[in-house]
Amino acid sequence: MSDTHAYDHTPEAEFGDFVALLKPRVMSLVVFTAFVGLWVAPVPMHPFLVFCSVLFIALGGGASGALNMWYDADIDAVMNRTRGRPIPSGRVTGGEALGLGLGLTVIAVMMLGLTANWFAAGFLAFTIFFYAVIYTMWLKRWTPQNIVIGGAAGAFPPMIGWACATGGISVESFLMFALIFFWTPPHFWALALFMKEDYHKAGVPMLTVTHGRAVTRRHIFGYTLVLAPFALWLGLTSVGGPIYLAVALVLNVLFIRGGWQIMRRSEETAIADNYAVERRVFKLSLYYLFLHFLALMVQHWVGAW
Repeated sequence: MSDTHAYDHTPEAEFGDFVALLKPRVMSLVVFTAFVGLWVAPVPMHPFLVFCSVLFIALGGGASGALNMWYDADIDAVMNRTRGRPIPSGRVTGGEALGLGLGLTVIAVMMLGLTANWFAAGFLAFTIFFYAVIYTMWLKRWTPQNIVIGGAAGAFPPMIGWACATGGISVESFLMFALIFFWTPPHFWALALFMKEDYHKAGVPMLTVTHGRAVTRRHIFGYTLVLAPFALWLGLTSVGGPIYLAVALVLNVLFIRGGWQIMRRSEETAIADNYAVERRVFKLSLYYLFLHFLALMVQHWVGAW
């Protein structure tokens, strides 16, 4: 377990520090994909219930972020890109982060059960547990497959959104899950290629650290190939259509092409141009997921109209 006591002698925290604990950038992805899952579901919900459901899913995502930062305070203090976070920088104590995470978990799960249904609430509780315990406390520090298996936590929100409306799961919600699940490894491994030293210093067994960059490059390309069929299959279900399929086809061709370019590059070439291709593919991966879910929204709106 992380030694968070080293960060407990802190000045009084400001409101923005507690917001930062919720990982708002990650939460925005949770909110968006959960909303899309709810939006395209075949069972309509009252707009107020939609707002409340997405709000409580967002609070659940924020709770996961706070619990993650509480446990990972020792790692965050070592890595350049995370040492400015509220706990390692001394603005928030570990106890405050833990209390916030547990409190928001209870509020989010209970209120989602009262707002939508208890199946969705249970799903949200499991997702928080999976991210905070299975991924953060176990997988992240134990196996180079941490991102692969742990990526499920970030892939559950559209299924939770779908469950809020329907009370269950379906092929459509599973494929939305698969889209995020298989997108996660190439997305994070592209980042790890030019951030390897951070993970090495922190002792995190990212694939780049345990198996090297050459193996990581091959894995990135392999996952782009695995991802594409699931992305296109989603377009053939009741939530898909020609608009979504056109967007998915273009994005997956570009993503596979980027993975191929990464795989073919030598480390010497990458160092010489400061990992320009890897950075470009990482940026593409951000647009990739957003545009897929945006296309689902547009396809649903056009179909309803």
